[in-house]
Amino acid sequence: MMVILTELSEGSSSSPISGHKYDVFLSFRDIDTRNGFTDHLHKALLDANINTFLDDEEIQTGDDLKPELESAITASRASIIVLSQNYASSTWCLDELVLILDLRRTSKHIVIPIFYHVDPTDVRKKQSRFQDALPEHKQRMEAETDAEKRSQQAHKIELWRKALSEVADLKGMNAMAGNHFLATPFLRI
Repeated sequence: MMVILTELSEGSSSSPISGHKYDVFLSFRDIDTRNGFTDHLHKALLDANINTFLDDEEIQTGDDLKPELESAITASRASIIVLSQNYASSTWCLDELVLILDLRRTSKHIVIPIFYHVDPTDVRKKQSRFQDALPEHKQRMEAETDAEKRSQQAHKIELWRKALSEVADLKGMNAMAGNHFLATPFLRI
């Protein structure tokens, strides 16, 4: 991770010449990581002279992604996705994930997933808390009385499902409590 992030901090990557306002966009679930891991990660990135966007408002479930967040994602060279237990319960986090992965496919957007107290297999197979989140979104969709909105939500749920599988297949970091390092194919921080 440091090799990639070091490259981001070199050469004023967030200058207008490069077309990027930020080096990194942090995608995370506020209730899981804001007052600990994500704050420390954000500080470490800034200390390394990596211009990082961190949303300072708690994300609410059920609303559309704020245009400011969409702009920050598209104005970033890279995204770090902190996948935590409640990440998939937030429609905003899932919308961010879909946009981030779309940018990865269509441009040179760098994506670094961090699996924070979750196993990539749980994300890929929608197990554990990830197993509960999508059916909850589906229940809200089925309760929608407007047929057009219900259809849009059903499409979003399918995009979220695919995005979770895709991000779980990316090489990433696995953050464990107490900085325990375990032997797996994933890098540990």
